[in-house]
Amino acid sequence: MQDIRYLRPETLNEAAKLLDLYGNDGKVLAGGTDIIIALKDRAIICKYLIDIKAIKELSNITYTDSNGLSIGAAVCLNDIIESGDVKTNYSILVEAAKTLANSLLRNRATLIGNICNSSPGGDMLPASLVLEGRVEAYSVNGKREIPLREFFLGVKKNAIKGNEIVTRIIFPPTVGTGRYLKKSRIKGHDLAQISVGAFLKNDGTLKISLGAVAPTPILIEDFRNYRKEEITNSIKEITDNIISKIKPISDVRATKEYRITMVEYLTSEILRNLGGAN
Repeated sequence: MQDIRYLRPETLNEAAKLLDLYGNDGKVLAGGTDIIIALKDRAIICKYLIDIKAIKELSNITYTDSNGLSIGAAVCLNDIIESGDVKTNYSILVEAAKTLANSLLRNRATLIGNICNSSPGGDMLPASLVLEGRVEAYSVNGKREIPLREFFLGVKKNAIKGNEIVTRIIFPPTVGTGRYLKKSRIKGHDLAQISVGAFLKNDGTLKISLGAVAPTPILIEDFRNYRKEEITNSIKEITDNIISKIKPISDVRATKEYRITMVEYLTSEILRNLGGAN
């Protein structure tokens, strides 16, 4: 492990000043399930680790009918799974969170950490994309919001600047049904070989997002509006659209051909569920 100074600010302003001061030598720690491994493997090099877990305003889940759902950067996945507001209004997030690692790791792992790690196979990314999430970034220069559709720039690359801290993710009010399915090599702590998230709004708007099929998670939304009862009869139309837009590669986790086959299978299973089929 590197020789790193551990810092634990108690306010967001303090954390932002530390990150601005140390620049590329400082890294933000929330859950730590990704960054600690990266530091150990020297995939990330830093001198200062800025732990934001003690910042109270980052530890909240809030929901209103007018503003939607807000999840702070320090909120762990088990808190999301147990949240009544999330279960009632954004249950696809619960479904996705339950597939990530195990309960012990979910006591540390955070949704924001999963997003900021920006792995193409990140378990929470497809669900967050179909829910139209946007992240709030804060620095000494102020704050800004970035739609998730514009956030991911490449493998483990994103739109966050070096002196910015992602403070929360915000999901707009929405009414509909979502599903998430994932295929991995083993049960437990393993990234997806392929993952699919879909959300069908009550107005017929369909959004589908896929993980591990490109350098970034993919969001597809150029579908016509579907009534719920139309979905099952439109599976081939929808899956053909999806397959035409992805170019997965073969790697140690799966072949390109396997990924394409599993995209078709998992998407079909989700669409049957959204259409009301057993």
